[in-house]
Amino acid sequence: MDQQPKAKLGMPGRAVRVAVIGAGPSGLTTVKNLLAAGVSDITCYEATDAIGGNWVFSERPSHSSVYETTHIISSKRLSSFEDFPMPDGYPDFPSHRQILDYFKGYAEHFGVMPHVRLCTRLDRARRDADGRWRLTLSHDDETKEDIVDALFICTGHHSDPVMPRLAGRFDGEVLHAHSYKRAEPFRGKRVLVIGGGNSACDIAVETARVSAFTAISLRRGYHFLPKVIFGMPADVALWRLRLLPKLLRQTLAGWIVRLAVGRPAKYGLREREGRLLEMHPTLNSEFLDALRHGKIHPQADVARVDGRVVRFADGRADEFDVIIMATGYRISFPFLQEPFSGWNSPEPPALYLRMMPADIDNLFFIGLFQPLGCIWNLADHQARIAALQITGRLTRPADLGARIEREIRHPHWRYQRSARHAIEVDFYEFRKALLAEIAKA
Repeated sequence: MDQQPKAKLGMPGRAVRVAVIGAGPSGLTTVKNLLAAGVSDITCYEATDAIGGNWVFSERPSHSSVYETTHIISSKRLSSFEDFPMPDGYPDFPSHRQILDYFKGYAEHFGVMPHVRLCTRLDRARRDADGRWRLTLSHDDETKEDIVDALFICTGHHSDPVMPRLAGRFDGEVLHAHSYKRAEPFRGKRVLVIGGGNSACDIAVETARVSAFTAISLRRGYHFLPKVIFGMPADVALWRLRLLPKLLRQTLAGWIVRLAVGRPAKYGLREREGRLLEMHPTLNSEFLDALRHGKIHPQADVARVDGRVVRFADGRADEFDVIIMATGYRISFPFLQEPFSGWNSPEPPALYLRMMPADIDNLFFIGLFQPLGCIWNLADHQARIAALQITGRLTRPADLGARIEREIRHPHWRYQRSARHAIEVDFYEFRKALLAEIAKA
């Protein structure tokens, strides 16, 4: 995207018109923070017919949603927005229906709903010569335009599936986890899940309940954690270490996980690669249990496919009816011009605090990061920073380019160099940085 003149933001008392794209949790908290900062001319455009983003269960394969049995993997204690706790009656790990009800209650409580326009998709966003954003939108098969002073992108990073090409030809069914909704269609079938993240393990557990055989292909050694450690949610157990020096925290957390889980070989898994916190771990108690009970069969990376036969890198082979690719997503914003249309590099996006480009002062990405923990309450802090900036209560740093370079050169941990870890942050370090920025207001 060519550098354009800056929009005149940050002037106290000046009315600004704002567009928020996406009514998932990041979009909802963005509208809340804009309202709290005194911005009233806000429109939140949501492409689907409901608020909640991925937490709206839908049978449509094209809709990136939770599946039928999804529960959150972080605890309610550390997933709640800090100014709006989840109900006391919720379990430690609420279901997707409970989470959606929670978001609806949040939106109603903070007066967000009057600003939401459902079934309205952003097709194109371009900056005019005066720096304002010209939006091309689709609603009910009609196209309309909107011109705004500031643009907030809150669409997340789970909408553009990565589908690796397999060597050879597979004669069975192949789908991405994006299209997986429930286990029943796989009853009596031989299922291979490819991937080692949370979605892969959830799907392996679910299909193993009804399939004739379920295997999971893992290309390396992963860090698998139970959701409960020492009688408490794993994220709460690790939260108790947050005040320790980083290296001591990492060492103790690693020992706690080893004590709780044991050696990977006991599960038929490869030895873990890297140290805990340097790779995004997978939290799933049922997965570890299913491995020990022989309900899920671990396999090496896929070498090639031949008809219904899948050959693995260690020389083993087996027949399957279905391959489910739980192979992640690209960071994609097709409605924006380069360089913001997407990131598929091991390098982190060039955004200060994962939200602000150096040369455009009226474009913000909210929730474009991945912590070991929940995104929502950190996105809340991001949105507050942006709201304070555009209303003139917080000065935008003049040296953003240098700050972005510093963040890229000094990640919170030595993360694995991969596209998956390009947006990884440490929950506590990132929260501290966001709160420090807010404190300057």
